[in-house]
Amino acid sequence: MKARRLSSLGASVFTEMDDLRKELEKAGKQLINLSIGSPDRSPSAEIRKVLAEGVLDGGSYGYTLTRGTESFRSGCARWYKERFGVNLDPEKEVLPLMGSQDGLAHIFLALCDPGDVALIPDPGYPIYTAGLVLAGGEKVALPLREENGFLPDLSAIADEVAQQAKIMFLNYPNNPTAAVAPLSFFEEVVDFARKNRIVVCHDAAYSELAFDGYRPVSFLQVPGAKEVGIEFHSVSKTYNLAGVRLGFAVGNREIIGALAELKSNIDYGVFEPALQAGAYALSASQENVEQNRRAYQERRDIWVKGCAQAGWSMPSPRGSMFIWAPVPTAQDSRSFAFALAREAGVIVVPGVAFGEYGEGYVRIGMVQDQEVLQEAVRRVQEFLAAQG
Repeated sequence: MKARRLSSLGASVFTEMDDLRKELEKAGKQLINLSIGSPDRSPSAEIRKVLAEGVLDGGSYGYTLTRGTESFRSGCARWYKERFGVNLDPEKEVLPLMGSQDGLAHIFLALCDPGDVALIPDPGYPIYTAGLVLAGGEKVALPLREENGFLPDLSAIADEVAQQAKIMFLNYPNNPTAAVAPLSFFEEVVDFARKNRIVVCHDAAYSELAFDGYRPVSFLQVPGAKEVGIEFHSVSKTYNLAGVRLGFAVGNREIIGALAELKSNIDYGVFEPALQAGAYALSASQENVEQNRRAYQERRDIWVKGCAQAGWSMPSPRGSMFIWAPVPTAQDSRSFAFALAREAGVIVVPGVAFGEYGEGYVRIGMVQDQEVLQEAVRRVQEFLAAQG
């Protein structure tokens, strides 16, 4: 009964892992789930108060426009200027989203016709491929390899492929690899996109989750970037508002306009209290964001140091809420993740779930508090010791 396009979405490994989780829970196993990518921390009390006041206002329940409110768009533009030094027109270069994933999925429908080629990172966040499939586009993988810092090698893209490509997706700090990108890389991207007339879509959902004093850059900081692309941000991730569903896209006004036009035909705008809370969050003290950074950095250190004691070495990431670790046993990523879940009760995501080039790794989400992570590390240490 379902449409054929759904069979190409490729969520089978995620489905298998979720089925395994349910099976183990039903059997009474106490699980520690490190497979999800959603913040477990709460928004600040002040943000919650603004949201609550908006919800209690009886006038907040009408439809909102696709382009949201002027106060939210202006808040995004001011935040961008303060954070990255990038000037944005809040009327034409900012678009609120129902979570950044909403825009990541819909941008393909706004820009791509059936058969259009898109350059998609591999391993990569699954929505990039899913959105392209639903639009009828053709995927060309951009391999992200460890020896290149998990950055795509633009020089390795064949000229005929580059000239055919309509759109290119990037994501730094990266999900799943947790890699970060320097401004010099984005300078290369802008030159490459301008030369080949490619639209760049940069997913910057984790720009505010960075550690050891590192501050991720924006793709739009490169001169000329607004001529070739847009950037997506997640208020949900930055301010622990995942369930509220709020994000925004900024950059090239024609691309923003196309996305807004599409969305005006398939949905309405974001719930007004969510926009009010988002505008407040962007303009208020960022201490809650700093607390997030400290918490995730402490979690990262617990995991990386604890696993190293068991002989499982992995990079200590400078950004995102994830750790991308090589499989420490003589197994493929799926077999290792299933064994770790069944025997230790710790759930991680096999790297192959993110694409062909994810094989050999697993993604661990730092989405539990310190005490739970310490218990997870203890279980991993016992598991690896039993493997010999």
